[in-house]
Amino acid sequence: METITLSNLEQAQSLVHSFFPGTPQYRWPLLCERLGCEVWVKHENYTPVGAFKIRGGLVFVKDRADKSEVGGMITATRGNHGQSIATAASRYSIPVTIVVPKGNSVEKNNAMRAQGGKLIEFGDDFQAASDHAAELAGREDLYRLPSFHPLLVRGVGTYALELLQAQPDLDTIYVPIGMGSGACGVIAARDALGLKTKVVGVVCDKAPAYALSFEAGRPVETETADTWADGVACRSPMAEAVEMIHRGADRVVTVSEALIAEAMRVYFTDTHNLAEGAGAIALAALMQEKEKMKNKKSAVILTGGNLDLELYSRVLKGEI
Repeated sequence: METITLSNLEQAQSLVHSFFPGTPQYRWPLLCERLGCEVWVKHENYTPVGAFKIRGGLVFVKDRADKSEVGGMITATRGNHGQSIATAASRYSIPVTIVVPKGNSVEKNNAMRAQGGKLIEFGDDFQAASDHAAELAGREDLYRLPSFHPLLVRGVGTYALELLQAQPDLDTIYVPIGMGSGACGVIAARDALGLKTKVVGVVCDKAPAYALSFEAGRPVETETADTWADGVACRSPMAEAVEMIHRGADRVVTVSEALIAEAMRVYFTDTHNLAEGAGAIALAALMQEKEKMKNKKSAVILTGGNLDLELYSRVLKGEI
């Protein structure tokens, strides 16, 4: 993938900030006390769509609009990417079709429709939905918008730019890996600023494709990615993302669904923030590596807070 420069990121940041004023990073005393280190939370749950993806959507869709490429688009998602694209495309009156797997989050589906997306439910997981989107793109002459692209990375990298400009002496940043744009954005911002901060990618042990790929140094697919932490439910990694993460991350760690659920409860009790599964997974990894990170200065990316009430209720009750 092409090198993303500081100028690229600053241009993307200017666009993002024309839509919303960035997001805060907070040091929560109870989290620091619990984990024995200084912890900063980057609150991407505070964006207009409740997740970090809006940043990439704004940059990608504006690029198409600037090129007068305003025909219909199609993409696949588990929710946050679709919300991002639907919201960004509505600014330019570009029609968007969004394919989600059957049984996807009801509330994310409702949000994508409200944001202007035409929703199609197909398949049992993200990969099946993605394959169907590719098929429909050819059949209906729609632009197939990928889940990973340098412009998406450039856009979402603006949250890392905000974080690292505010806290340039971080030892480690923990970031979830779904399709890879968020982790690659952190790496790009770190490198553009010339910092030494370590980047740790995090996946669920029920969807370990990126952990396996990091270890192998090449994309490794898995048979399933059956986790309710839908934002990290990937079974087919992107080659460009794998290459960048393998080159720029310190490590990729796996955590259990039980620890993700515990991290969601910790976010509520210690900060009174709602985090979806993928949004809490970075904190889960820091909890898992508590001894390794003792007395160090770290950050976790709370990538989103979009989850159904029924699931969150079960998590808070300790049923998951």
